[in-house]
Amino acid sequence: MKTEFPKQGVIAALALPFDQEGLLMEDALRQHLDWLKASGIHGILVLGSTGEFPLLSVDQRKDAMAAVVRLAAPLPVMANITDLRPPVVAELGAFARELGLPAVAIMPPLFYPTSDDDQLAWFEFAADASQLPVLLYNFPELTGKRIPLEVIRRATANIPVMGIKQSGSEFSYHLPLIELARDKGFSVFSGSDIRLPEVFRIGADGCIGGLVNFVPEMMLEQFNRHFKGLEGGDPEQTVERMQEVGRIISQLEFPYNVRAGMLARGFSCGATQLVLNRETRRRMGGLVDEFRTRFAEWGLPPVESLSS
Repeated sequence: MKTEFPKQGVIAALALPFDQEGLLMEDALRQHLDWLKASGIHGILVLGSTGEFPLLSVDQRKDAMAAVVRLAAPLPVMANITDLRPPVVAELGAFARELGLPAVAIMPPLFYPTSDDDQLAWFEFAADASQLPVLLYNFPELTGKRIPLEVIRRATANIPVMGIKQSGSEFSYHLPLIELARDKGFSVFSGSDIRLPEVFRIGADGCIGGLVNFVPEMMLEQFNRHFKGLEGGDPEQTVERMQEVGRIISQLEFPYNVRAGMLARGFSCGATQLVLNRETRRRMGGLVDEFRTRFAEWGLPPVESLSS
């Protein structure tokens, strides 16, 4: 089974704008997606961790999936169908197929401990439910478990694994994943947004990242420099600026640190689904101000300027 989702590229792990009543803000979503499309990114992952998927109802997730597919066209869209409940995974997988998505993403089973055999069975269940190629989504800090290499190896023999997204702090895990990917013919997408030159040098095929939501220009520059031989500009300056983005964003917890960057670029992000206290909201405002200062220094205009 083949997928039309790109095997390489800079993919946005999309943040989703919902209002206080939990309704999707389509105008804000359209503005953001139009801007991302114009930037030249290669695809969208909807309902990932940046999109706060565990906090959304099944209907909210379906609404978001359908809206993003419609508004992101012609960009390819992949949906994360992870859930604690197998029937929800099956329902979302079937819905992704009905929408004509080229692939789905799936994290390991949430909350409860699982054996390697059960983790493999979970991935097989998701692939069977969707009848689509699968991106394995490794983010141990959020799921509480890592996807072992042997599980990935066995999965490639049983289901159409199109790739893996490697997120979290274990940067060294990229190396054996890339080696296995070359042997088995799948792609490795990194979530290490601020280390892209290094990621690409060791053999990753692209990135699926939250920072794509607000600094796609710099991330695409690094991708094009490596994969397309882009010349000119100042690569060291871009690396330094991405490191500065990483420093700023590290001052606030994920995923609302991504929202701070988006607000600084002029986007309406809606209401986070998480409960935040006053101090956290104050810190978030500080990040917005700091990002705005840096973006002005770097000549990255807010979206209002881009649309005027």
